Amino acid sequence: MNGPASGLRSSVVALAATMAIQIYTSVAASAPAVLAPVLAPDLGIEPTWIGVFAGLLYAGAMLGSLAGGEFVARYGAIRVSQVAVLICAAGIGWMAVVPPDAAVMLVASAIVMGIGYGPITAASSEVLARTTRPDRMALTFSIKQTGVPAGAAIAGALLPAAALAFGWRVAFGAVAAAAIAVVVAAQPTRNALDLRNPDRKPFSLRAIMSPLRLIARTPRLLELSLSGFAFSSVQVSFMSFLVVYLTALGWSLVAAGLALTCATVAAVPGRMIWGALADRSRSATRVLAAIAALACLCGIAMAVAGPMWPVPAVLALAAFYGFTAIGWNGVQLSELARRAPPGLAASVTGASGFISFGGVMVGPIAFAALGAATGGYRTGFAMCAAVSAATAALLARRPA
Repeated sequence: MNGPASGLRSSVVALAATMAIQIYTSVAASAPAVLAPVLAPDLGIEPTWIGVFAGLLYAGAMLGSLAGGEFVARYGAIRVSQVAVLICAAGIGWMAVVPPDAAVMLVASAIVMGIGYGPITAASSEVLARTTRPDRMALTFSIKQTGVPAGAAIAGALLPAAALAFGWRVAFGAVAAAAIAVVVAAQPTRNALDLRNPDRKPFSLRAIMSPLRLIARTPRLLELSLSGFAFSSVQVSFMSFLVVYLTALGWSLVAAGLALTCATVAAVPGRMIWGALADRSRSATRVLAAIAALACLCGIAMAVAGPMWPVPAVLALAAFYGFTAIGWNGVQLSELARRAPPGLAASVTGASGFISFGGVMVGPIAFAALGAATGGYRTGFAMCAAVSAATAALLARRPA
């Protein structure tokens, strides 16, 4: 009886620790976008710089994710997560002291924050894969992934008020300082959760690239990684352009913002529901294919939406789009960990994250290019629908 009880405690501790770390890094990554309207004038830049900043952040995240698995294998997932949190804090803290008219210094801040953000998923996957019962993996991973929208929501709720009261630099400084509390809180879990192997072979480019080669020669891992690229590109494109698309249809900024809120809020139960369905059906790839197919229908509906559509109908569409297109993460990550060779969950997840972060960068760029070429955003949502359809076909083409 002690064994199962101890295992349950371990899984609960692992989920709580990894989710707290995920929430913090999401707050830090979201902070520049949330406070862009107030920090941009102070630094003498246009608010649209946030698009460049986000691109640089995710470029850093690609590098951090790819190398993260090797660091996790050497030093343990919790230790790597603690260091990653401090790196994110250094990036956001650097932004707090950037002087006016020195916006070029934000480049370093964005890349540093991305390097800290990148390894978090690989580290958490290694811990959760070891401590979670197989029949609860998708749900557990999905619950942990709710930390991403939760962190964004916390940033959106608290940072504007803090910036108005004390200034955006103080708000950023507070986010950086909060990292110390997260690191200290995670420390007691290290002995129980970390597996360490500091005597591995020396770091090398070959060792870092090895998980990518493993994915390339393993069909199921390759399919899951390519689906992560596609899902990520659709998710970020949808979230980045929904507000501007609806305002172009004649919506007020407040109403369009409400639509985005509906989408992100719906993603939280979406992640948990899809995770539970994947566990119950024992076919994560089939669930992912269903998510992609429904996201395709949402993309088509969004592409044909018109100014005369009832507001409640568009809000419901935005919510269901968020339920699907933002709800896939936990299912995909749990299946990656399940199919990874023993002991390589972190390495496989990190390499797959490198591919997924590529989708985060490519998707919005392609969406924006289509918008510029056609003079509207309908073709961008049609592109999202096509990508989702291709993903559904990829995942459904073989029996699970």
